[in-house]
This record gives sequence, structure tokens and C-alpha cells, in this order.
Amino acid sequence: MNSISDKNYIQQVSIDCVIFGYQNRQLKVLVPKLAYKGDFWGLPGGFIHQDEDIDAAAKRILYDRTGITDVFLEQFQVMGKANRSSRTFLDRLVELNADNPLLLFDRELRQKDYDWYTRRFITIGYYALVDISKVIPHKTNLDESIEWYPVKQVPKMIMDYNEMVKEALKTLRLTLDQKLSAFNLLPDTFTMQEVQDLYEAIFNKRFAQNNFPKKILRLNVLERLEKKYTGAANKAPYLYRFNKEHYNQLSSEEALLADY
Repeated sequence: MNSISDKNYIQQVSIDCVIFGYQNRQLKVLVPKLAYKGDFWGLPGGFIHQDEDIDAAAKRILYDRTGITDVFLEQFQVMGKANRSSRTFLDRLVELNADNPLLLFDRELRQKDYDWYTRRFITIGYYALVDISKVIPHKTNLDESIEWYPVKQVPKMIMDYNEMVKEALKTLRLTLDQKLSAFNLLPDTFTMQEVQDLYEAIFNKRFAQNNFPKKILRLNVLERLEKKYTGAANKAPYLYRFNKEHYNQLSSEEALLADY
């Protein structure tokens, strides 16, 4: 068995991903639980190879946990306080799991890994927005489970991960209209009511029924399709689709104007 310190990773730098999904009118976060005695929840994360771009590492970590590649993924924060360490969490884990076979390997190797993990780490935080219906959550060999939790019911996690979720949600709210990112949480086609339900879940507040559709349609990135079949044609809502090509064109034009 090789030590983590012998692998070709950049030392003392890690990546953690807050993966948001949307289901049953609730914004959710994908959270793994470690396969040890004790309540140890974390975020999907990993390390960066010496010859790997940071964004490429984040996409690799995301793919390993969700099985999908076409994902909205952005940095939102760097966690780098001088006293940031996993020592307290690891010491408690070792204390509760002294008889765990996963921890009963070579003492010198175990100490080497412990020293590597408990040094101060700077973590680059990413948030991802996924269509939850397309995700099959993947466990690692260190996980007991990996489940979706409503953002308001995320369990108490190790280290500063709960704060990371709060910061990711804050960034999502601040940039939602600018980046038009909410549509990444919806299926390929959706009704205007489903868009409003999503916005209300993200912002945890209600929006006026008469004004919301106008606000969304003014973004000029939705393509209206046929009506959704409900058995009552006169009351059936229209289906919409996010027009990515049009959005990319608008983004390019805005970037071009910014150069002048």
C-alpha cells in the first residue's frame, strides 16, 4: 500500500465541490458520509495532480461522484485560514475507530498519511448545478453512503464544510440572473411554473405570480415549445427549453461590447 504523500498531488491544496440538485420543489446538496463509526459527513472532494489544470481536476472529481460531464461548474471561494486543519476531525475518527481494519495498516505508513492530511490545506471551492435525474451518485471506498439532502437540512459536516455550502448558495443567488445558471437544475423541457418553483426554492421566498414570467421572458433565452399535455388543452401550460446557443451568442456580444 502506498502513502498518499507518494502520489503526484500538489501538497496542501485540495478541491471540494458543493453539488446542487433540484427535486420536489427543494434545492438539494449531494453529501457523502464516511464509512467509519461516528457521524462524519463531508463534501465530494479530492486533490490536484502536479500536471493537471485546477478546473480539469474539479471536473474529474465531479465526474467520479456523479457520472456526468456536461455540468455547470464554477469556483466560488478559496478557504485558506491559517488555522484550517483536519486534525481535530481525524483525531476523533481514529479514536472512535481504533479497531477498524482500514486503520490497522503499517504504523509508519499510517503516520505518514496522518502527517500529510493534517497539514494546513488551502481548499478551492467549486459549486456545480446538475439535473438530478441524470445523476447516479457514486461512493468511494471510504464512503458509507452518498445522498441528496435538502439545503436547509444538510447534516453537520466535518471542518468548515457547512460554511462552504452557505457560501456556495450565496454565490448562486448573487449570480443567478447574470449567468442564467438556474436552468441547469431543470430537465430539458419545463413549464414557467416549474421555473418559478425553482427560483423560490433557491431564494427561499415567494415571487409574485403575475410578474415572474415577464421577468424570466425578458432574459430572452427561452424557446417556447408545444403545450404540456394535461387533458385540459385550454388550461395546459406551455413547455419551454433553455436556448444555449442563443445564450452563448448573447454572452459573446456582451464580451465584445465590453472591449470598446
